[in-house]
Formats: sequence, structure tokens, C-alpha cells
Amino acid sequence: MTTITDREFAQAETLPPGVLRRYLSDRGWSAERDLAGAELWEWKPRDEPGPPYELLVPVRKRRDYAGRVADILETLAVVEARPAGAILREMRLPPVDWQFLRLVPPGPSGTAPLVDLVSALTGLKDLHTAAASSALGPRAVQPAQKPQSVKEHVAAVRLDQTRVGSYVVAAHVPLPESPSVGRASGGQEALFDEADLTRHRALAAQRPEPFPRQVSRMLYAGVTCAHRAAELTLERDSVPPMEHMAGAGLSANLCEALVKIAGEEQRNFSLSFAWSSERPVEQPSPPVSISRSHTRALEAVAQDLRERLGREEGAVLHGVVQKLHRDVHPREATIFGSFLHEDHRRQRRVRVELRAEDIDRAAEAWRDGWEVTVTGDLEPRGTGVRMRGVSGFVVRPE
Repeated sequence: MTTITDREFAQAETLPPGVLRRYLSDRGWSAERDLAGAELWEWKPRDEPGPPYELLVPVRKRRDYAGRVADILETLAVVEARPAGAILREMRLPPVDWQFLRLVPPGPSGTAPLVDLVSALTGLKDLHTAAASSALGPRAVQPAQKPQSVKEHVAAVRLDQTRVGSYVVAAHVPLPESPSVGRASGGQEALFDEADLTRHRALAAQRPEPFPRQVSRMLYAGVTCAHRAAELTLERDSVPPMEHMAGAGLSANLCEALVKIAGEEQRNFSLSFAWSSERPVEQPSPPVSISRSHTRALEAVAQDLRERLGREEGAVLHGVVQKLHRDVHPREATIFGSFLHEDHRRQRRVRVELRAEDIDRAAEAWRDGWEVTVTGDLEPRGTGVRMRGVSGFVVRPE
């Protein structure tokens, strides 16, 4: 049996009973019956025979409250195969939605090659970015320039300690805490009977859904759609139209994020989701597994979406004119520079379709080596992009 430290014992005494119940409810435990001053909670593992695990959860703080909470933490440490201190710290978190990224790297369980972990974490960041963008406005290809609310969501995502089972990255998204729960977290007010909990959850379901929960739902739906898109691609040996899934979160960006998680070796991985009990999700959300063959199919899906639907409106290009193309109509220029929505250090050559009034400006800028700023719409062109629909062409003399 895992024992807790004196410091953890002191912290256990500060946990309100309602927080204990919320944690247990979030992880599939259920209150079976009331006892004198306590409740009996049970949890039955799906793949283990025998009787369920049992916990005696106090419903109010009494003289031995810290000892009872310590017993709960020690049992949970065995059930979850992680330190009691980590569980205690997690109990003290505000309401959150969880995503668990399970990697299957080579080597001992609980370890992962550095290169695998770097690509996986970058892909997880891109996954949240894609889901947040789709929550604001679903599109098959999300623009590179992201709204501030998307950036703020990604900045709010936190990584927790790893879990057992190969290498599991645990991420959580904080949700706004309801006023009633905030008041209930300090003592006797945290004691709910089952009718109170039912009413509380019904009221929570009626409140406007916060943006972090919208993103969590869009993330799960998008990953599920991506898995389905990969399955269809493998079945048909070609990419069928997938843009109808964009409303549920599928995008080229999300597919590319999943590919990035798999890394250069395209290793298998899975994503599972857990929802805050403050905003329960009734629909089942089983884990989504992505195999090496799925990864290859998702590469094709992302490429297809970008080639057919990858037009990006209102991009701003800043650079210098390197070449004028007089043998095409309408006239074009090659501009070497960077886009406002990208890292300015990323320089690229872009073919720009010129309007009649832009031709002389481009020629003057090319002759004198002046910088230009061009606003227009981007679309894929081979391995690069082309700018059409120019709405602004400004020459910036030195």
C-alpha cells in the first residue's frame, strides 16, 4: 500500500468533500449507498475479474477527516498506479477536460525517444489549434493567421504528469467554474445529495457552453472524423470527398497535426478523452486509435483538402520583386519575402498575378530594388502557393 507524506496528509485535510466526489465521479466511480456519515463508492475495472474496488467517502468534515481522505488517496494510488501526491494535486485543480495521448515508442514503458516526444507535443499543440479554429468557424482548410482567442486557448492548455501505459501525455483544458460550485468548494455547502447533483447538472447543461468545452468537443469530433476519413481512404484506395465533415471539426490542419504526432517513424498512437463532471457529456467518447496506415491515409486526405479547397483570402506578402513574367497573361511577378501571418524568418518565392495597374509598380520596384507589400488570395501551386485576386500592391521606396 502506498503511504502519503506528512505534507500530503496536511493538504488532504483541506480538501472539501465535494471535491473528492467530483474527482471520483470524473473517473467512473459511483456512489452505491449511504452509510452513517459517509458514502460507499465503487469502481469495477472492465478487464479485471473479481469484486469492485470500494472507498468510504466522508460527507462532512469530522475529527478523523484527514485520515479518511488519506485512506482514499492510498487506495487510488494503487488503482491508478501513480503516486498519491500526484492524485492529490490533481484533485485540487479546477474543473477541466482531459485529453490523454498514448504513444507506443520503442524501449522501456514510461520512456520515449526525445525526437518522438518533440514531434508528438508539437502535433498536440497543432491539434488544439485546429480544433479551436474549427470551433470559431469550421473550414476544410484553416487559415494560417489565427484569431487571438485561438492563441489564448492554446496558451491555456496544460500538460500534467505522464501516466502508466507505454508513454501517456496527459493534457487538460481548464473550464470556467460555476458560481454555485465555487461557493460549494469550501465546506459544508459542498455536500450534495443525489437530487441536488442532478439539479446542479441540469442547470449546468442549460448554461452557455464555454469556449474551452466547445474546443474539447470539436477536438474529439474532428479526431473521430479523421479516423473515419482514413478508413474510407484505405477501403477505396483513393481519397473520397471529405469536406462535408468540416462542420464536425475535420480539416487539413487537424489531419496534418495527427500525422505530426506519429512522427517520422509514423508510430501508432491513440487519443482518449475525459470530461469534467461539472459539464457532463452524455454521448460515449471511446478512445481513437491511429495506426501507421491511418497516418499515411491522413497525409493524402490533408493534401487533397488543401489542393481543392486551400484558398486563403486576404494574405499579406512583404518582400522584393525578383522576376517579371511577361510571357503569361495576366502578367505575373515572382516576389521573394514572407507572409504577415507566418514567422518573418520563413522566406519563400511566390508567384503573384498582377492587375493592370500593378504592372508598372512591379517593374519600378524590380528595377530599383524596392520592397513591396501585396495583399491577395493564396491558393496551392505545386509544393508552394500562388497569389491571385490582388486587392493591394504598395511599393515602399527606401
